[in-house]
Amino acid sequence: MSTDPFRAARFILQLRQQGIRDDAVLSAMETVDRRDFIDKSLHKLAVEDAVLPLACGQVLPKPLTVAQLLTALGMTPGRKESYLLIGAGSGYTAALMAKIAGKVWAVDRFKTLVDAARSNLDALGIRNVSLRQADGFSGWREHAPYNRILVTGAVTQIPEDLSAQLAVGGKVVAPVIGVDGRQTLRVVTKDGARSHSPLAEPLLPLVEGLAEAL
Repeated sequence: MSTDPFRAARFILQLRQQGIRDDAVLSAMETVDRRDFIDKSLHKLAVEDAVLPLACGQVLPKPLTVAQLLTALGMTPGRKESYLLIGAGSGYTAALMAKIAGKVWAVDRFKTLVDAARSNLDALGIRNVSLRQADGFSGWREHAPYNRILVTGAVTQIPEDLSAQLAVGGKVVAPVIGVDGRQTLRVVTKDGARSHSPLAEPLLPLVEGLAEAL
C-alpha cells in the first residue's frame, strides 16, 4: 500500500482492532493505496480513519466503513464472479473489489467521477473494472446477473431493479435508512433472506438519475 511498510502495517492493524477480520478485504486494503484516489493535498490523510472529499460534492468514506461494506459482501478470492458497484466515486472501492472479484462493473451518476475513476484505475493497471455513467437505481442490466451488488449510497429500501439483477445465490449490500433516520448495513440475498449490522458512519444518500452538469 505504501512505500513505508510500517505505516501500511499500522493501517491494517487499526482495521483489525476495529473488528475487520476478512483476510481478503484486509489484503486488498493493504495493497491498494488510497492516495491514488484523492487529491495530492490530502495524501497525508490517506491512512487516517477520515472521510475525504472528492469532486462533485462526494466523499471517500472512512477506511473502516469501506471495509465493513466489502466484508458484508462475503467475497471469495479466486472465483470468477461478477460484481456490480453502485457509486464508483474516484475508483477506490472498485479497485479493492477488483483485487478479489473476477470482474467489476461500476456506475456513477457523475461523469466527472467516472472519468476520474477510469483514469485512476488505468494508471494502476487494473483491467477487470468497467465503468459508465448511469443511474444507480437502475444498475447495469446488460451485464446481469451479478453474484454481488454493492450500493455505496444510503437508500430507504433496496431498489427492485438491483435485486432483479442478482444471480442465484447472490446478495446485495446497501446502507439503509431506517424510520428513525439512522443507517444500518443491510444484506439481502436472492431468495429474500435479510440481515442487518451496524455501520461505522452514515453515508451520503443515493440520488436517482444522472447529474446533468457534472
